[in-house]
Amino acid sequence: MLRILIIDDEMPARNRLRRMLAEVPAVQVAGEAATGQEALRLIPVKLPDVLLLDISMPGLDGMALAQILQQQASPPAVIFCTAWPDQALEAFECNAVDYLVKPVRRERLEAALDKARRFVATGGGQVSGVFLRSTLAGRVRLLPLSDVICLYAEDKYTTAVHENGKLVIDQTLLELEKEYADILVRVHRGTLVARDRIRELGKASDGRYYLRLEGCDERPQVSRRSLPTVRKFIRDLA
Repeated sequence: MLRILIIDDEMPARNRLRRMLAEVPAVQVAGEAATGQEALRLIPVKLPDVLLLDISMPGLDGMALAQILQQQASPPAVIFCTAWPDQALEAFECNAVDYLVKPVRRERLEAALDKARRFVATGGGQVSGVFLRSTLAGRVRLLPLSDVICLYAEDKYTTAVHENGKLVIDQTLLELEKEYADILVRVHRGTLVARDRIRELGKASDGRYYLRLEGCDERPQVSRRSLPTVRKFIRDLA
């Protein structure tokens, strides 16, 4: 049973979350707080597993509260529920489990609570890791680098192929290659591949080489320039 503390300065928002939680199995609302200061007083008393935390609040706001909780040995899992879509990166730097934009949908809330259960089951700790940013139509999304299988440069865009589909991200291949050289390897002028997703090097009937990757049906081509590097990497895997 997950014990949840709802923290939001607006009562209608707290009531809406409470109603949704009433329909979610294996959760219990341990209490509510209208400010960050009130939440700090309640957390040692109510001992919540999860905080549903607004960002914009008078006095101690949600981001500041999350930063304070980071200093604790076993902090509760934090799920931000906010009207601000552009602070997701800062939120995950505070080790947030998830970031929900109001109006919160029940299916997104349930998915976030599933992440919180894993956080609680493993005793907390870092869950955010490294994220790639996507900004489309004013909406910011963050993609865990650990979910990325390969990346393509297409026209002016970089497309990340991940476990659940594709996403156009803000960074260029060159930026990603420089920053994550230990995770991503260039196999073609316009392609980076996650090293731990490489499973096999194949050769097509026309003489071109390609890779089989774990987690998707993509078969990225390997350039002749990158072929020695890829072959050595696969030998080292054996």
